[in-house]
Amino acid sequence: MAESLHIVCPHCDAVNRVAGERLADQPVCGKCAKALFTAQPTDVSSPRFDKHVGRNDIPVLVDFWAAWCGPCRMMAPAYAQAAGRLEPHVRLLKVDTEASQDLAARYNIRSIPTIALFQGGREIARQAGAMDANRLVAWVQQTARAA
Repeated sequence: MAESLHIVCPHCDAVNRVAGERLADQPVCGKCAKALFTAQPTDVSSPRFDKHVGRNDIPVLVDFWAAWCGPCRMMAPAYAQAAGRLEPHVRLLKVDTEASQDLAARYNIRSIPTIALFQGGREIARQAGAMDANRLVAWVQQTARAA
């Protein structure tokens, strides 16, 4: 019997069970019937954040950013490109620290952009500063393997 993983839908936030070996088969949400993986980061606010970080059985990469931050805006296309390369084995989220100041405070975000990798609901690694897509993908793959 195949190991099933919980995957949170980026559209409706429903928790879906997907067989691990079927992640790359373009699974759809059982509730809204939309794709569980879009090859794009998902913008989340405080209420959605905890569900995505806590209920996804795959690692979750979070970009803590703000609209006024030049390096954040510069890194946004690279982060989107990384989503296309890392999904379906990593979920990518974006948190606007201005709109979700409680999350910025909870995770002690002192500089932006800050990238944090979560596994099993807890933070396992963090990197401050803008990165290009290749460096970002390499950092995630190396960090997730080491965890």
